[in-house]
Parts: sequence; structure tokens; C-alpha cells
Amino acid sequence: MMLTGGAALSPRNRYALNFHTSGRGAIPCGAAVRAWTMLMTDTKALRATETAAWADGLLSSFMQAGYIKAEPAILQPAEPFLDLSGEDIRKSLYLTSDPGSEELCLRPDLTIPVARDYLASGKAGKPAGFCYLGPVFRYRGGRSSEFPQAGIESFGRQDRAAADAEMLALGLEAVAAFGIADVDIRTGDVALFTALIDSLDLYPVWRRRLMKDFNRKVSLAQDIEQLTLASGPGHNEYEGVLAALAGSDRKAALALVTDMMSIAGATIVGGRSLDEIADRFLEQSTLKSGALPHDALTIIKRFLAISGDPDDALGQLRALASDAGLDIHHAIDQVESRTGFMAARGVETDKISFATSFGRGVDYYTGFEFELQRKDQSDEPLVAGGRYDDLMTRLGAAAPIPAVGFSVWIEALTRSADAPSASRIGGSAQ
Repeated sequence: MMLTGGAALSPRNRYALNFHTSGRGAIPCGAAVRAWTMLMTDTKALRATETAAWADGLLSSFMQAGYIKAEPAILQPAEPFLDLSGEDIRKSLYLTSDPGSEELCLRPDLTIPVARDYLASGKAGKPAGFCYLGPVFRYRGGRSSEFPQAGIESFGRQDRAAADAEMLALGLEAVAAFGIADVDIRTGDVALFTALIDSLDLYPVWRRRLMKDFNRKVSLAQDIEQLTLASGPGHNEYEGVLAALAGSDRKAALALVTDMMSIAGATIVGGRSLDEIADRFLEQSTLKSGALPHDALTIIKRFLAISGDPDDALGQLRALASDAGLDIHHAIDQVESRTGFMAARGVETDKISFATSFGRGVDYYTGFEFELQRKDQSDEPLVAGGRYDDLMTRLGAAAPIPAVGFSVWIEALTRSADAPSASRIGGSAQ
């Protein structure tokens, strides 16, 4: 398959496209089979028509709520997705390159493309809300690699708690528009974990590793346990330096490395500054000496066990902060404020499940996260989203810009739909 401009899809992903062009296999003959085939074809066509109509109605509702329709390009620079998306998206990308060797991809999601277009517009930095509906592309095994995604992205609103609550409320209204009333509301807040790790004053190596695992949802519990154990025997050419740094703080590490480099008559090695070299040595020394402090381990485990409805979870969080002397009150206050705005929008907060360990496995989320799932079909989200303030600067914004949004999985909704309606969705795009 060739893309516009003569760029070919990456061979590592081309097999996924072959799925769509491969033969259907032998089909038995006979009038009954032909009739059945025609019936199934008609049924699929009708279902597709209904799905398109429901999705268009959903988009219209978003626009009526004040959100501007966004139509970002299908072909996108691959770098933002490779650097900033979760592992699941990175593994499923369809990659290509242009004649200038720039790596491109078919958009696997619409959040980053909409954010890039916003930053390139005259609205950058100002409050603005966008909605969208269009195809995205990911390798998904035996399922179609092209599928529709709808959603909303809200930029520049300083009233973060209110904006978070609005996203959840609009997501619930989107699900209700498809006739689905009984849903599990799963929520969390990565800002709480960030505040916890910061308040524990851990070594940078521990902080980075724990945050990375929390965001990606891979081996967090296992990593916590590993960081409590001393490393096994092994050889390192810098064994003496690592031993000298054991138990040192960053200032002492920098002083030692500076002295060593001065003796050698160098200030930069391999493109790294003295600060970077000192940090690297300190990290290796810290990992080699092992032993995440027992008190910190106990606090982290207690934190990750907190769950319940928001009010119950808030009580547990405040008790932990008080018992352990943690400075995480601002993050807790944000959860409380958000919960109040949710209630004001008519969300039954006692039916919300809040867990400190909850996360969606997307690297760029920085705060509130949520998923809506049908209670009797909880294996896939219907709607999912969250806050991603840091993404905007990582995409090139000169200053931080608040950002929050959600995606609607049209396929999952139509599979679960009972009686779609054209109910109007209300919100505040700015």
C-alpha cells in the first residue's frame, strides 16, 4: 500500500493491512447460503448506517454545546505519538516516511492532532473547546485497523476542577445518548501520586521509575518491591565512584564529580554536562545500594490501597496525610473541589469509583483520569479521558496551558447501545 507522495507503510505493520485484502476463504454454495449472506450484508449495512447516524448526532450535540468542530489531518508526525503516548498506542502505530525522511504515521488517536492544531492557531493560550469525529488507525489483531473516534478537547480553562467535572458529565451524557444508563464510573488522579512522591523526598532515580511505572501501569507493585532490595553482586567499571557516592546527596555527588573531571581536565563527556554526569552516577549508586526506605514503602502501599467513592477516598487520603506528615493537601483539595463541581452538574458522586491506583496507561496524563464502562460489559471503555496540562509544553507551547478532554469509542457504544436518542448534550466550551 502506498500513501500520497509515494511514501510506503512500514513493513513491520504492513501485515495488518493485508488482513483487509486477504481472501475470505471457501464459501459453501447453495441458495440458503446465498440468502444468508445477503441478509448478513444487509444487516451490516443497516448497522453501519445506524452507527454513522448516531455518531453524527453525537457530534452535533457537542457542537450545540459550544464546541468547535476540529478536522485534523490523518497523516501526522510520528514523533509526538512515539514520545508521549502509552505503550499500547506505540506498538500499534502505522508508520511511514516522506521523501525528506521525516517519520509520519496514520493518526492513532485524535487528542494530539487536535492539540497540535490548537497550538498552531491564533487561539493558542486562550480558552477554546473543540469536538471531533473521524477515523483513527491502530493495529488491533483480527479487528479492523480503521475505526471511528469522537470526543472533546478543552484548552486554556483556568478553572481546572470545573473543567474536569464538565468532561465527566459530558461523557456520561454521551453514553446516555446511546441508551446506556447503567455504567461503571472509574476515576483517579495521577497528580495525587505525583504529590505523594514529591513529599517523600525520594532520590530522583526512584521518583522517575515510580512515576514511569504508574503512568504506564506496568509492574508498579513489582518495582516497588525491587527498590526495597539491595542489588545483587555485579561488576561495574565505576565501582569505586559508586561506592564513594553511596548515601550522598546531589550536592555532594556534584562536588565529587567536579573534582574528578577537574583532575582529568574535562567539563563535558559524551555531550553530558557535569550536572548530568553527577545525576547519572548518583542514580546508579542509589540503585546499587538498593533499599527504598521502609517508611516510604509503607506509605506508598497504603496510598495505593485507597479506594471507594470520592468522599470516602478523600477521608482516607486526609488521614494518610495527617498520619505520615505529608504535604499533599493541595492535590487532595483539587479532588474535593472537582467532586463538588460534579455534584453541581447532577452527577451522582456516590456512584463514582475513585482509586488512587487507577490510571489509563497514557504517559501524558497529569491529573484527573476517568473511564466509563457498561456494568455488564466491563472489558472495554465506552468513554475515557483526563487532564494533560504538561502535554501542551511538550508539544511546543511557550507556557503551560491547561488541557482536558475525552474520547468516545463509537464501536463500543454501538455494540452496547439499547435505544439511542437525540438528547442534547450541554456544556461550556470556554
